[in-house]
Amino acid sequence: MVQQQPQPAFYMFKCMQSSPPNMPKPSCVRPDNRDHFQYLAQTLMQKGIIATVQPIQTSCLGRCNLGPVMLVEPGHYMYTAVDKSGIDRIIDEHIIGGNPVEELLIQDAFWGDAIPPSQMAR
Repeated sequence: MVQQQPQPAFYMFKCMQSSPPNMPKPSCVRPDNRDHFQYLAQTLMQKGIIATVQPIQTSCLGRCNLGPVMLVEPGHYMYTAVDKSGIDRIIDEHIIGGNPVEELLIQDAFWGDAIPPSQMAR
């Protein structure tokens, strides 16, 4: 008999895009924050919630000028300028407490409504 594994309640997508030195495009991974994904995963483990919160390394999430960025699903919560204290707040307040961290969320000017693929398809 196969033992069922519960699906995660949350997915935390951490942008791990790193631009080469001297590129004009900003990068979500810089020398001062290279360990943020490891910090995220370790914090989830320490709090005992890694089984229900899946941290995922991803490439560019398209908001490089606001980085480092992290996307939390469900709900399309895009967090910007995320540092270790921001990771702590997102885990404690949003993931555990159920309240998104408003001051870290992407501003509406940078994050419009989703466009359904059916409207974009040719």
